[in-house]
Amino acid sequence: MTVVHERPATDARTLLSADLRETLAANMRAKFPDMTQNTAHRGIGQMLAFLAVGARSDAPFSPSPLVDDFWHAFLLHTKAYQEFCTQTLGKFVHHQPGFLDKEEHGGGKALRARTVDAIAAAGFIVDMEFWPELDIADCSQCHANCHNSPKHV
Repeated sequence: MTVVHERPATDARTLLSADLRETLAANMRAKFPDMTQNTAHRGIGQMLAFLAVGARSDAPFSPSPLVDDFWHAFLLHTKAYQEFCTQTLGKFVHHQPGFLDKEEHGGGKALRARTVDAIAAAGFIVDMEFWPELDIADCSQCHANCHNSPKHV
């Protein structure tokens, strides 16, 4: 008989020092005054998980717009970002905005869904509040008897 022990997901925030997390959280809260301290720290975790899976794979991944904002906040601390990449991730993760061929890689939503799947597969916590478009159906409001359609029976 094989026994499988599930490990709890890892909080990617542990990849970064508490001092740097506080600095990034303060930067994000200055940019988004309504953001709570808790939300800022959770967002840092999602950004770090995104960077970690991106460093481990040749496959393209994409951050959500909000996760990208956290990444930008980290990039502004160039020395700390470079040290994190080389010491923790083992390689520098470049921020290369652009558009990938939709036919080859799927659209942005498909890339972000693949990103979230990779984060979960790597054993990190996935916080869906930071990937909101993945909770939205690919829908054109056609009212084709979806759960929220006025024609739903």
